[in-house]
Amino acid sequence: MEKKGCPGFKTAGVSCGLKKNGQKDLGLIYSEVPANVAGLFTQNRVQAAPVLLDRQRITRGVCRALIVNSGIANCCTGEQGMRNAIQMAGFAAAGLGVAEDEVLVSSTGVIGDPLPVEKIQVATPALINALHGEGIHDLAEAIMTTDTVPKVVCRRGELDGVLFTVTGVAKGSGMICPDMATMLCFVMTDVQASPGLLKEMLKAAVDRSLNRITVDGDTSTNDTVLLMANGLSGAEVLNDAQRDVFQPVLDDVLIELAKWLIKDGEGATKLVEIVVTGAETDMDARRIADTVANSNLTKTALFGEDANWGRILAAVGRAGVAVAPEKTDIRFGPVLMVQNGMGCGKSAEVEVTKVLKQTEFDITIDLKSGKGHASVFTCDFSIDYVKINADYRS
Repeated sequence: MEKKGCPGFKTAGVSCGLKKNGQKDLGLIYSEVPANVAGLFTQNRVQAAPVLLDRQRITRGVCRALIVNSGIANCCTGEQGMRNAIQMAGFAAAGLGVAEDEVLVSSTGVIGDPLPVEKIQVATPALINALHGEGIHDLAEAIMTTDTVPKVVCRRGELDGVLFTVTGVAKGSGMICPDMATMLCFVMTDVQASPGLLKEMLKAAVDRSLNRITVDGDTSTNDTVLLMANGLSGAEVLNDAQRDVFQPVLDDVLIELAKWLIKDGEGATKLVEIVVTGAETDMDARRIADTVANSNLTKTALFGEDANWGRILAAVGRAGVAVAPEKTDIRFGPVLMVQNGMGCGKSAEVEVTKVLKQTEFDITIDLKSGKGHASVFTCDFSIDYVKINADYRS
């Protein structure tokens, strides 16, 4: 993968022995100057120690670094887990020469196992030594768990004649059905913006991207999305006109990462957008899209390339939304398979099967009852998903 970075940020990833396979499992982001920061976190009531710590520290709105590990989630580990998270930050702060409360922490991996912080302590000097302006590929590898590929997206824009960069890195392959975040996602930019405005822009971008994806209907205990802005480009986001320039670039980075997370879903072979139109409200459309996207019967049919439209219509009917099945149409790509609640026959099914053999396509459900619209990205549910999760800890 092409190495990409963001001016003023250095990143690194090394192995500290948390993973059994010896792969990279400890990462670091360092801003050369204080960076304003905003974050969104899991809404799961069971929350990992690093999430709880970050929620406290991010209220300052400024950070200098993030240290992150994979392999162990540091969740459901009691008071010792919080002490370990604080120690992780302390190791990085001491090595970087920054205030401890300016260091954020993140973890991902197995829930319930104690975090061997002594391994992190030993590896931290090498981690800091490895910091580089183009070390983001190593960081992306260090946060992977069941991911098959590292995920990095970099975009550039121009604001009032000044060039700026937005670079994001993410991990996630299973436990993807986020509420305010998705697994781990860290975004860096060299624009200047207040923490409050960063939070608004991040929330808007996440709602258009990471909150519109599902792999398996499960939300993690460690979900974290951070946006750090160091202002070194000289570009500023102060007003609505400037936000209108910056927001689409941020959106693009997160949408691309979101799609990548679904493509790399555990055992996934297809990226499918579930589009619902003609609902009475956008909220109704979203409830239906979520129900279809998380339907195991629908997802297994997608894997089997089976044009079983009845499963989709049945999912629509149990979404808790008033619908008129006798008015509902369903299209697979451009092919009309269901019209007014009834199948269009074998010839349509033959064409739908061709669509199902593609790796990316959309399914559109038109309720013809209003102007409500929503869409969600999902993937198929394969045999490999069961194999991966049946022995995840071993």
